[in-house]
Amino acid sequence: MDITIHSTFLPQTDPEASLGFWRDTLGFEVRLDVGSGAMRWLTIGPAGQPDTNIVLAPPNVDPTLTDDEKRTVSELIAKGSYAMVLLATDDLAETYAKVEASGAEIVQEPTDQPWGVRDFAVRDPAGTLVRINQR
Repeated sequence: MDITIHSTFLPQTDPEASLGFWRDTLGFEVRLDVGSGAMRWLTIGPAGQPDTNIVLAPPNVDPTLTDDEKRTVSELIAKGSYAMVLLATDDLAETYAKVEASGAEIVQEPTDQPWGVRDFAVRDPAGTLVRINQR
């Protein structure tokens, strides 16, 4: 069996702010930009990896969610505890400097973790925790 990760979904609450972070700060490519306003989906991915995608989607447009569920999702996003993604880079110091200079919310500066990686943590504009490891 040959299975790969094609796409995963992360919430976005402000498409322009998300583009500023994912495209302009992290250098991801925009592959699709569909819809408008609160109904806008952005498909992005790392340069040179055309088969790996992140879909930045409005979090509460699923018609099966109840009002209580939508409220819960919104609260989790606001707390920054709804989603997380792990990325990797060959040059952690350079990546950190660029992310810090962008004004993004740094959660943790580059640190040697007890589990054996060196990484830092930042939040994207929707509050998603993004950890970036040194390869």
